[in-house]
Amino acid sequence: MTEPQTPADIVREERAQLDFSRDMTYGDYLHLDALLTAQHPLSPEHNEMLFIVQHQTSELWMKLMLHELRAAIDNVANDRLAPAFKMLARVSRIMDQLVHAWDVLATMTPPEYSALRPYLARSSGFQSFQYRQIEFLLGNKNAAMLKPHAHRPDLQAQVQAAFEAPSLYDESLRLLARHGIPVPATATQRDWTQPYRADPGVELAWLTVYRDSERYWDLYQLGEKLTDLEDAFRQWRFRHVTTVERVIGFKRGTGGTGGVSYLRKMLDVVLFPEIWTLRTSL
Repeated sequence: MTEPQTPADIVREERAQLDFSRDMTYGDYLHLDALLTAQHPLSPEHNEMLFIVQHQTSELWMKLMLHELRAAIDNVANDRLAPAFKMLARVSRIMDQLVHAWDVLATMTPPEYSALRPYLARSSGFQSFQYRQIEFLLGNKNAAMLKPHAHRPDLQAQVQAAFEAPSLYDESLRLLARHGIPVPATATQRDWTQPYRADPGVELAWLTVYRDSERYWDLYQLGEKLTDLEDAFRQWRFRHVTTVERVIGFKRGTGGTGGVSYLRKMLDVVLFPEIWTLRTSL
């Protein structure tokens, strides 16, 4: 009877490299020394590490989301829809990750959060410069949201650029027009710094696509990618507000907003309105 292999036997058999004195390691490639020493709790509370890691990992996912969103917008603007679809699908899956991240934070009870909250001072996720760029690239433009970054010209420049650029939906409507779909000029030639307003003419344009999906298959697919993305974004917003209500109730947010009341208002913001209203007309 053959003796089972030990872990050491398996490592030897697989010829795993064990000496990294001259080669780049996993930790080197990922700069784990910097990443894993970036957590600096300010309180003596055990639960602050959860709070910090939750928000740092969310910012990493948002960095990837911005990377994908910008590339997707550029591809839509240049009629390269196949790679744009892959990128938009990835953004939706990133949103899924962010939705489930709230499950971990929800394990923090109100007394646990109350114990560390004074140490946060006025800092708040409301001030995330990456999240603000995501909002702007998705079309939720608001000039007031530039102000929290005015003390950091380098960050404000990034947020300002996203604020002034056409959003994903703006470029999608311009794409429809380039493909011969009648889209009102007010939707394709406008001030990109203004929030998008629903237009019956734009709904008719999307209805043209959806009623003849075989003819306009790529545009139809784009419409569904936008639907997936906003669906995922709505779920993130909903999970956000329910987690905040569970942990802090109706206290005001550390950033000065009404907390839950503010987040509930954000649930009503629709990014791609005609993509949703057209379904009633089909």
